[in-house]
Amino acid sequence: MKTKGLLFVVTISLLCLTSTIQAQKGIRIGYIDMDYILENVAEYNEASADLEKKVQKWKVEIEAELKNVDEMRKDLNNERVLLTKELIEEREEDIFFKEKEILEYQQKRFGPNGDLFLQKRRLVQPVQDQVFVAVQEIAKNKRYDFIFDKSADIVMLYSADRYDISDQVLMRLNRASKRKQLTTKKEKKSLERAEQRNAEQEKEISDRERATQQRMTERERLLEERKAERDSIRAAKKKEFEERRARLLELQKRKKDSINALREQKEKLRTTNTSSESEEKDTKNEASKN
Repeated sequence: MKTKGLLFVVTISLLCLTSTIQAQKGIRIGYIDMDYILENVAEYNEASADLEKKVQKWKVEIEAELKNVDEMRKDLNNERVLLTKELIEEREEDIFFKEKEILEYQQKRFGPNGDLFLQKRRLVQPVQDQVFVAVQEIAKNKRYDFIFDKSADIVMLYSADRYDISDQVLMRLNRASKRKQLTTKKEKKSLERAEQRNAEQEKEISDRERATQQRMTERERLLEERKAERDSIRAAKKKEFEERRARLLELQKRKKDSINALREQKEKLRTTNTSSESEEKDTKNEASKN
């Protein structure tokens, strides 16, 4: 689990890094879908169908043996009261060894290193070798820098269809298969001429794709520059607005503080006048009494 987790992190980091570099230098990245390729290789499908027949035969054999064991256990339960302890133990031992044999047979056919695993590997290996050769040719002819397998353990969180070269790989596999079926020199020469024309067409397409990629890269660069310029203008306007808003708030605060100071001064003066009038009134009252 730790190894897979580390592989995932490294792969995502590599993809992020290469995507950044690709935007800057036009690095080409492609991928294949091995499952899709296998589904469309006739030889593999025929051999896979034969293997599936074997698998079904093995399953039928195992099911028959399991049914036989169930019958043995059922008979023992029905006859238990009529049997001696030694006979019961002997038949239970027979059932145990029979179950063990079935388990060993299951492991032999379907275990981690069983016949199914080994035959699948032998089935896939030749196609994988051909795919590897085809990928090398495509990468060299079309100048790909990285090609990944979408169906492998490496996780691809997103993959645009325009980077899928699976059909190109299939075309090369089918071409190799046809080459093996040819017998006469005339047929081989005809195929070679057709392959030469295809190679020239692929080169033209590759050149056009490369020019298109360069134009896209230049366009993306211009868009990034324009975006950066717009962001800079927007940031300057925002800063100016924030500064103006801060000045207005400061003026409002000063005005409010000034009004509050005047109110406090008036209230203080009113309180002082009221106190003076009260003292004067008290003095007059004292004088009239005397």
